[in-house]
Amino acid sequence: MESYKTLKSLGTARKVFKNSEFLGYASPVKSEGEARAFIAKIKALHRAATHNVSAYRVMDENSFALKYDDDGEPAGSSGKPVFRVLELKELNNVVVVVTRYFGGIKLGFGGLSRAYRETAVDALEAAGILEVFEMVSLQIRIHYPDIQKVKPLLENYGRISQEAYSDKVEFRVELKKELEKEFLEKLVALTKNKVSLAYSEFKP
Repeated sequence: MESYKTLKSLGTARKVFKNSEFLGYASPVKSEGEARAFIAKIKALHRAATHNVSAYRVMDENSFALKYDDDGEPAGSSGKPVFRVLELKELNNVVVVVTRYFGGIKLGFGGLSRAYRETAVDALEAAGILEVFEMVSLQIRIHYPDIQKVKPLLENYGRISQEAYSDKVEFRVELKKELEKEFLEKLVALTKNKVSLAYSEFKP
């Protein structure tokens, strides 16, 4: 996946439904291990809570880790609605925990689903959505006459992080992976294929 949506930071929310208090926590994570650790942290923070419902979607290289947990609530009434919010918002590398302190009035299946879903949505909105792009780093060597044509192309498609001038001109440019093919086609056309390319490790 060349780009995905995740969260900017930790987001929290508090809602009350028929005297039951719902506390939402949404956080970006980089691995399933981080997601599990976050869930454990919230559960430890709210040991006295009636339930700590959780869900996460984690993208790890070419695989996904998908999970939700009702934590004692009726099956499908809580963890699944929270997970569904992550699906609908197309969020990855995100974990959500919604803690419930029972207020003495039963909400019913539909009421539970609504309470958990809305608390999760509020926590996610508080965290903010961030779009992450897979990036590539290219070392480009061109002849001096091509500078005026090539440099604007580099700046339009990415960010020039290094420049060096010797017998030829060298640029290091970082750009979105999804733009790479289009960029290279234009670069080759502009220089009439008189360009040397090398990939280097991308360091944000």
